[in-house]
Amino acid sequence: MATTKAARTAVKDDINTLKDDLKVLGAEEKARLREKATAAEARLRAKAAEAETRLREEADVLRERARGYYDTARVRGQEYYDEASERFDEAQRYLVERVQERPMQSTAIALGVGVVLGLLLAGRRR
Repeated sequence: MATTKAARTAVKDDINTLKDDLKVLGAEEKARLREKATAAEARLRAKAAEAETRLREEADVLRERARGYYDTARVRGQEYYDEASERFDEAQRYLVERVQERPMQSTAIALGVGVVLGLLLAGRRR
């Protein structure tokens, strides 16, 4: 019986030693995992910062390109506006000259156009 008691005690001691070893190994593994997680987090932050820098650079390039397009469109729009304004002024001068040359005929034409427009607008209401 003494040998079985001693064997049981030895087995219990071995089990306790194994438990302690597992706890130590578990703590070491946790520490290694924390280190790996920290390293992975640092790599991810570095990649995120790199991506952010790249995106900012690309945004700057696109912004400059858009400014160029805007400036070109603004210049062209101003040219078209100036040309249309000039043509409108020419048409207005032409019309004024014709009315001054033939006031009765111009008045009759204006009256006719007014009557036709009045009939067309009145016809829509019915």
